[in-house]
Amino acid sequence: MTTTSTDPDRAPAAPPHGRPGLDAGEDAAVLDKATQRRVRARSRRLLVSLMRPWLLRAAVALAALVLENVAQLAGPLLIARAIDTGVPHAVAGRSGALVWCVAGFALCTGVSAASRYAFFRLSGCVGQAVLLDLRMRIFRQAQRLPVAFHDAYTSGRVVSRLTADVDAVRDLVEASLDGLLTSLLTVLGIAGLLLWLDVPMALVVLVSFVPLVLLTRWFRERSRRAYRRARNTVAEILMELGETLGGIRAVQAFRAEPRKGARMNGLNEEFRDAHTEALAVVARYTAGVRLVGNTALVLVLAIGSWRLSEGSLRLGILTAFVLYLRKFYDPLDELAHFTNLYVAASTALEKISALLAVEPSVPEPREPVALPAGRTERGRLEFRAVEFRYTPAGPLVVPRLDLTVPAGQIVAVVGATGAGKSTLAKLAARFYDPSDGTVTLDGVDLRDLTDAALRREVVIVTQENFLFTGTIAENVALARPDATAEEVRAAAAAVHAHEVIEALPDGYDTQVSKRGSRLSAGQRQMVALTRAFLADPTVLLLDEATSSLDIPTERAVRAALAKVLAGRTAVIIAHRLSTVLSADRVLVMDAGRIVEDGPPRALIAAGGPFSRLYRTWVTSTGG
Repeated sequence: MTTTSTDPDRAPAAPPHGRPGLDAGEDAAVLDKATQRRVRARSRRLLVSLMRPWLLRAAVALAALVLENVAQLAGPLLIARAIDTGVPHAVAGRSGALVWCVAGFALCTGVSAASRYAFFRLSGCVGQAVLLDLRMRIFRQAQRLPVAFHDAYTSGRVVSRLTADVDAVRDLVEASLDGLLTSLLTVLGIAGLLLWLDVPMALVVLVSFVPLVLLTRWFRERSRRAYRRARNTVAEILMELGETLGGIRAVQAFRAEPRKGARMNGLNEEFRDAHTEALAVVARYTAGVRLVGNTALVLVLAIGSWRLSEGSLRLGILTAFVLYLRKFYDPLDELAHFTNLYVAASTALEKISALLAVEPSVPEPREPVALPAGRTERGRLEFRAVEFRYTPAGPLVVPRLDLTVPAGQIVAVVGATGAGKSTLAKLAARFYDPSDGTVTLDGVDLRDLTDAALRREVVIVTQENFLFTGTIAENVALARPDATAEEVRAAAAAVHAHEVIEALPDGYDTQVSKRGSRLSAGQRQMVALTRAFLADPTVLLLDEATSSLDIPTERAVRAALAKVLAGRTAVIIAHRLSTVLSADRVLVMDAGRIVEDGPPRALIAAGGPFSRLYRTWVTSTGG
């Protein structure tokens, strides 16, 4: 059964079509308050889990930062001491106090520099470790989630999680945590010192925090909305860019550049407007903080000057107070910068945490079952009362299917587009689980097999024949990474691909380039079949594997197929009936049902649906 998470704090498993639940956090702005709190709590839990292995090192870094701030905050006190005591004593011929103040100031400067170095070394290591962990979690999750998820959740969004969103977290970790911690320690330390130096003037400063708190709350909410809008737009830009460049041949062939350009221009304008809004919010917040800070400074100078003239305040105390006050409001600008980046990073973490919380719709079994040992016949595939719909509320794609494919039988599946042929192959490969009923291999439910065990037994070859950047030998060995060069060559020779590969410029070391673009469709097909042969599966699924080939190439591939299929259970989905005629059995599908079943020659003679398909094919090929 397709499964979804029942935890309200976790994103549900993605439906195969349509957007995944919460779309990895992108719709958090439209959720109710309670759900928003759960989404933010989930992102905080993610951050805590990332930091947990590094808590000790982070604590040492924090201790170094505290020491640095203590050393810095001692400076104005030493200056006040020098003004009120050291200088008068030096004038009277006793310079000891002044020397101690100067030496103490130099010591504080050295301690501050050493502590800062230690903090940056430690925090830098922690930050990079956290980012590495986060990137690997996203990548592993993207590989772990099934085809059903990736059919719905575009690759552009996954790329956005790995790039733009991780970059937002990186900006926070690398550039802002230092500023935040320093600012907080500075503000708290100075607040305590101001109260210690002079309570009346300190109270004037602390009263200014009332408008600052209100201003900060306003800033957080407004900037969060602006950055969420910007992050959403980044994902759309990456998705549009990926689709345009991936389909550049179609774009240029149909002169779609103006339409694509207009679409990208609109997204870029949306991104610009979102960032402009965010910067405007930052500008208003920073101006407000400066206004409050300068107003407080003017009041302190006025009150201090009046008290100085009355003799109730010493000049050194007023000097230290003003120096501390300048340091007191400067960190608030840093806090504004941090809040700006924090909002961007927290929005990114909402999206990342939602992606990481998605549970596969085809989960690994909790109690795996092994295939029977010592099987004399391997590859018996059965569909028992199978029903399937792509979404829980969607229509039945497969209304009910009972089918047995004996071990070693080659079954061809034909029918009109949308008849359910590819769905049958995807269920057999467990890219999806049936909505009802079971699919079994040698009597074991596919849901009870580990993914590793299933992939050893069942291999699917599609029309796309995806090849990764690298050499032909590396692409073939994808089926068995431990295969030797001799085994790769033997597999190619077995499917009559050796001569084709050796004829290439560098033979097995030929670089195939992105998606195998340096090879023809037939060459890619031969590499894919060699890979399937090397994998040595029990069941081989061929989904339109020869549909894009010309007739001569198809004949060469058919000869290779005969070798690949020998002794294996095979399900062949094809429109070209030249491939179908060599099968042991043909299934004709219509609307998810099997409407005809039998040997190909017998079905041709029966005059039913397959016979009509055959005659149409013969006429179209001029046979």
